[in-house]
Order: sequence, then C-alpha cells, then structure tokens
Amino acid sequence: MLMGEGKSSLPKQYFYELNKLLDSLDARPKPTHSPRGLAHRGTLGDFTSIVCFKALFAGLEDLLGAEASGVVFIRAGRLRGQNLVEDWGVGHLQIPLEKLGHLLDAAFGHDGTRLCVIHGVKQSGENIVVSLTDTICSVGEPEQSVRRCTFTLGAVWGALEALTGKKFLAQQTGSVLAGEEYDQFTFTPL
Repeated sequence: MLMGEGKSSLPKQYFYELNKLLDSLDARPKPTHSPRGLAHRGTLGDFTSIVCFKALFAGLEDLLGAEASGVVFIRAGRLRGQNLVEDWGVGHLQIPLEKLGHLLDAAFGHDGTRLCVIHGVKQSGENIVVSLTDTICSVGEPEQSVRRCTFTLGAVWGALEALTGKKFLAQQTGSVLAGEEYDQFTFTPL
C-alpha cells in the first residue's frame, strides 16, 4: 500500500510520485558526478566523519568567533537544503505539511545525508515547528552546552523554503543539550 493511500483526498498521482521518490533513495546509482558537478569518491563515498565536520566548526569558530561562524554555517546549510530539493526535483509537488516530515527525514535522516533525524513537522499558529534529534551540530557536546544547531537549522530552513515556496524567519527554540527531548526549530512566515 502506498503511503497515505486510502486515507486522503489527495490524488493518487501525488502519492505515486512521493512514494517513487522515497523508494528511489536507496536504489539510486552512484554517479561519477553529482547534479552539481561535484566528483563522488569511488572508494569512500559521499560521507565523512562527524569528527572531521566538528573540526571544521572549531576551526571557523577559532578564526571568526562563534557568532560570525554561526552565520556562515546557517547560510551554508540553507544553500545545502535548497540545492537538495532542487536536485531531487520535488519543489513543484506542493507537499502538504503533514507529509513534509517524511520527506525531510528521507533527505536528512538515516536513508539520506544522516545530518539529523526528523521526528515531526507541525503547524503551531502561523509557525511551522520541526522536531529533530541526532543533529551533527549537537553530537559530542556536553550537557548544558550553549552550542546551537547552526548548519542543521540552515539545511532544514533551506529545504523547507524550497519545498513550500515561502520565506521564513528561523530560530532554534529547543535543545537536547538543555535536557529537552528534541532540538526544535521554529519557522515564522515573512
């Protein structure tokens, strides 16, 4: 049974296209170049270690300071999220909010880039709230750390804007580092 089939008034073609996209994530052949022209590593693949990524954070923070490097990481994340949606070619689907969590988790979760695990996307008044864990930004940080999920926030922000066609202000409104169950991002429409 296709995801959502029989429980919605949305056209079957919508579910067919969305499920085809989600099913194809694992079955994608590894091209020698990505859609953006970046070479894929034949032996090591597309991923690197969290340790190396965190070293990049530390180096930029040392050079620019925490605030300026945070701006850089948010912008880099936004571009990554926008480009991911563009590469997939799904921006035209006008995916309902209740289905965005599945798509974002497919992009950033275990079967995607492994940036984070998306647990849910919900409407709260005019805002969109995304709950997530296992962010690359928070891993290895001590409890009560003031580290914010800058790159992850940016990536989800960019993908959300590309998927909805709307612009948002974004902020991190919850943190697992502060003892909360989820990191939480709140997106307010402009």
